[in-house]
Amino acid sequence: MGDNLDEGALVALIDVKTAAARLSTLVDGLDETTARGDSVLPGWSRGHVITHIANFSRAMTRQVEYALRGELVEVYDGGRPARDADIEAGAHRPAEELTADLNQALTDLLAAWDRVGPEDWSRPILHRNSTLAHGIDATWRELLIHTSDLGLAATPDEWPAPFCAHLLDFLRPRTPDGIHLILQPTDGPVWENGTGEDHLLTGTLTALTAWYAGRAEIEGAPELLPWP
Repeated sequence: MGDNLDEGALVALIDVKTAAARLSTLVDGLDETTARGDSVLPGWSRGHVITHIANFSRAMTRQVEYALRGELVEVYDGGRPARDADIEAGAHRPAEELTADLNQALTDLLAAWDRVGPEDWSRPILHRNSTLAHGIDATWRELLIHTSDLGLAATPDEWPAPFCAHLLDFLRPRTPDGIHLILQPTDGPVWENGTGEDHLLTGTLTALTAWYAGRAEIEGAPELLPWP
């Protein structure tokens, strides 16, 4: 394992801990009305989003624990249908139960990541058929994006520049064929992807990243492909 991979994963782990703390603070004292309220995601209440984050955290904890034993395990038992059913089943729990479940899941997840040593980051996992190093990045994405999806105090405007750069790179497959997408942030470097007809979009880095992540609209922007 190279030092660069180890260093990058450790930086991501620090970012994950920061994101988890932000999320826990945001939902502290969540009341029933707020829990039942709409999230940013169509058709999902805040209870759905909180349940999804908790369930994802448990699923990723299991990925880490099995990987450290040299084993592989499915992300969700029963696949996507079971994942979706579990979200729906848990979304309507009392607010206090939602937040307690989330905080416990986050605590267990961070404890699992803390057990990953320098030589472990290249261990394979079934989440996206990748490695623990990619898994910590996926955890970072899930926590930051879905925290803003709650529609509370956090918004994509809080996303740090390194996260925006990472997310834009991860989402490159969203650019359709025949389009040369040019994002020109007012507060960062130009980002380009694809070949074909030029499509230049301007705005803040967070606004452009939020659009590419399907969390904002920009007039005149091309239609994007699904998440990779």
